[in-house]
Amino acid sequence: MGVDLADVVSEQPITLEQLSGKILAIDAYNALYQFLAIIRQPDGTPLKDHQGKITSHLSGILYRTANLTEKGIKVTFVFDGKPPELKQREIIKRRQVKLEAKARYEQAIQEGRIEDARTYAQATSQVKDTMVADAKILLDAMGVPWVQAPSEGEAQAASMSARGDVWGVASQDHDSLLFGTPRMVKNLAITGRRKLPRRNLFVEVEPKLIELPIILREMSLTKEQLVDVGILIGTDFNPDGIRGIGPKTALRLIQENGSIERVIEGNPKIQLSYDYNSIRRIFLHPDVTSDYSLKWSRPNQEKVIDFLCKGRDFSEERVRKVISKMMSNSASKTLESYFN
Repeated sequence: MGVDLADVVSEQPITLEQLSGKILAIDAYNALYQFLAIIRQPDGTPLKDHQGKITSHLSGILYRTANLTEKGIKVTFVFDGKPPELKQREIIKRRQVKLEAKARYEQAIQEGRIEDARTYAQATSQVKDTMVADAKILLDAMGVPWVQAPSEGEAQAASMSARGDVWGVASQDHDSLLFGTPRMVKNLAITGRRKLPRRNLFVEVEPKLIELPIILREMSLTKEQLVDVGILIGTDFNPDGIRGIGPKTALRLIQENGSIERVIEGNPKIQLSYDYNSIRRIFLHPDVTSDYSLKWSRPNQEKVIDFLCKGRDFSEERVRKVISKMMSNSASKTLESYFN
């Protein structure tokens, strides 16, 4: 999902301790997908309550947010609104991929290939409206603010970062950079020990910091030209990009020519089947709002208990420990300074 800039942008390791005292806007859908993919049983089955409702995303929000809070990091979750019309093709494509993954998962289960089944199951994850609603209820009970974007959540989060209301955006997708966030933190929601698919090997996943001014300087590009690089590679709004043009080639073409128009003029064989100006507008002039409030409050322990334990079969003992962990907030100077 999103534009693939991994081969051409520089990343710097950053620790949770270095992020203490910072405010980060988390791309909510991105994080929920990560939680739904990772938090599963060995055979790939997601966590569920007695009614069969999936709870993996709620577990991720609870434990990850508590861990970040304990480190003194403030987070706000930004939820997607209505997607741009140009994204419909990508949405349909993702649905098809999930259906294919589901078929492979069911076959692997029948054949007893448990490890393969788990891998396929991760690709079937879907964020449903009911999951989003539950996530917002839990965040409210935990005293964590969330923002409803009018359109793309990453665009809204990037706007909040550019305005200085948050320090940076936490996401796995480089789209945040095209939307103009000054800073992007990868792996925030999945930091920790992770097993590599189909291999008996574990790796430590650590946060990485990408700073837009630095990568623009290293690439000798403007923000507008970086958007053109993304369009040549392929984005959610033109997922196919241009056949044969990957990140390094796209970067070179824009560095040499300055814009998509000049790339086309100098390369007659390159034919675009989409309106790149419309895609530019989505990134450079996104549909965002300034009508939001970022205020953190103390967790309402009983509301969290009622919702998760009485409503979703979570262990009350574990949930109480997590909320106590949030309240201890050992990395901040005082509780009052954190929750105000």
